[in-house]
Amino acid sequence: MRENTAGVDPLSAGPLTLPEAQVEAIRTAYGTPPREYHNINHVAEVLRHYAEVADGPGWAQPVEVWLAVLYHDAIYEARRSDNETRSARLAVEHLQRWQPETGVDAARVSWLIEQTARHGQHLPADFGNDANGDDVRHFLDCDMAILGAAPEVFDAYDQAIAAEYRGHVPGWLFRRNRRRFLKALLERPRIFLSDLFHARYDAAARDNLRRLLGIAAR
Repeated sequence: MRENTAGVDPLSAGPLTLPEAQVEAIRTAYGTPPREYHNINHVAEVLRHYAEVADGPGWAQPVEVWLAVLYHDAIYEARRSDNETRSARLAVEHLQRWQPETGVDAARVSWLIEQTARHGQHLPADFGNDANGDDVRHFLDCDMAILGAAPEVFDAYDQAIAAEYRGHVPGWLFRRNRRRFLKALLERPRIFLSDLFHARYDAAARDNLRRLLGIAAR
């Protein structure tokens, strides 16, 4: 699995052409403040998984999902609990400014971004059985696919998350909450919501989580 996206410009191609001013505004957002993980390279990696879905089974609303990927972590401050809401608001503001006549469903983009606030809490059946529900499941799974990455890439991700919280949350509190979150993921019957990502990444994700948590395979 290729995970290194350094040097990739994830905003250069997509189902909608963005003006340079919008592209620069997105780049600026992802660099403010600088982040170890939730940066533009993370967007590039999520877009790689977006392309996997586009190749089959496909997206019902490819433009809206693509935009949700671009903006889903645009605002990220480790100490804040409203990053998703603020990112969704920024997406709507940008779409109103730069894409007012393209027919993009800005409310759908905003709603998709808001769903990332509840990673690890959703169930596959939460979004219905139609193509729009599939879009939500696949979108959320694209963002969580790092769990099923190669071990060294997963470890780098885990270290980057810790670095983002360093200086903002006491170390003991971060480690307790992080372990609780990852253990809860491991205990779920489905880590990934879609059949596609479940088949491709569940086993590797469970191996990574068990190794990190020091839990022997059953």
